[in-house]
Amino acid sequence: MPASAKLEHRSLGRGGLSVSAVGLGCMSLSGIYGAADDAASEDLIRHAIDCGVDHFDSSDMYGWGHNEQVLGRALKGRRDQVVVATKFGQTQRPGQPNGVNGRPEYVIAACEASLKRLGIEVIDLYYQHRVDPAVPVEDTVGAMAQLVKDGKVRFLGLSEAAPARIRSAHAVHPIAAVQTEYSLLYRQEAEETRKTTAELGIGFVAYSPLGRGFLTGAIKSFADVDGRRAVHPRFQQENFDRNRALVAKIEEISAEKGATSAQVTLAWLLAQGPDVVAIPGTRYPARLDENIGALDVHLSADDVARISAAVPAGAAAGTRYPAGGMAGVFI
Repeated sequence: MPASAKLEHRSLGRGGLSVSAVGLGCMSLSGIYGAADDAASEDLIRHAIDCGVDHFDSSDMYGWGHNEQVLGRALKGRRDQVVVATKFGQTQRPGQPNGVNGRPEYVIAACEASLKRLGIEVIDLYYQHRVDPAVPVEDTVGAMAQLVKDGKVRFLGLSEAAPARIRSAHAVHPIAAVQTEYSLLYRQEAEETRKTTAELGIGFVAYSPLGRGFLTGAIKSFADVDGRRAVHPRFQQENFDRNRALVAKIEEISAEKGATSAQVTLAWLLAQGPDVVAIPGTRYPARLDENIGALDVHLSADDVARISAAVPAGAAAGTRYPAGGMAGVFI
């Protein structure tokens, strides 16, 4: 695609934030699913911009600062072409599951650190990455709102917050976007959340929209499971065959459409409503091009219903995170 490429855009919230319907989740650029080369990662980000992608999602937890540094370097000279999203709230606890911190003073300090690593003056979309049950969300969002007032953040978001918490946060300051895992395999919590976000005019950002690679069709046997995936219940031996059979159904439909499984999966997700955008992650330009190609896959209402029926809600085997991770989502 030429540098002038323009992808479909969708609004996040009612405040004027608009992003490409397919963005780039940057987590895999920090060694989560195998070694990543920083120079290649920076080239990937620039390639994405050339293709019309302008929504880049990072976090201070991805590589504990590394990810933001990579993104920042890649955006030099192109800052005005993109929407930079990053997150705070998870803390390192070596040898233990990550901690959480939603205290107001931590919010301010975390934002300052992210701005420095990114090398920018303002973060476009700043999320609380994980809820801190020990701190009222009103206090956390109050500090985030101060960052907006101070000109350091433009829009606010929440990740993995349940509907009641979203309402409480939105009453303090408008929330532009809520981010939750959302795919054909795992959609019950996301669809419950969307009832609230749609009512409040909040955009919905679907992370892991390809089921951590499962829905691309690239993971065909248990032997293909590697790296971070190996700890996820969906990829465990006792769950693998059932989930692989669900993916095979999507592969059949995709073949009929002359598209890839990833493209049909993303097209199905985007067909759920104009409030939904996706941020699939990848380390490879060819995969990024494939994901963008989902915007050219046109599904009828019957197609969407057929795909939904092929992988019914709740059909996936295994929770979407190990037990420790599940304790911190949808709360």
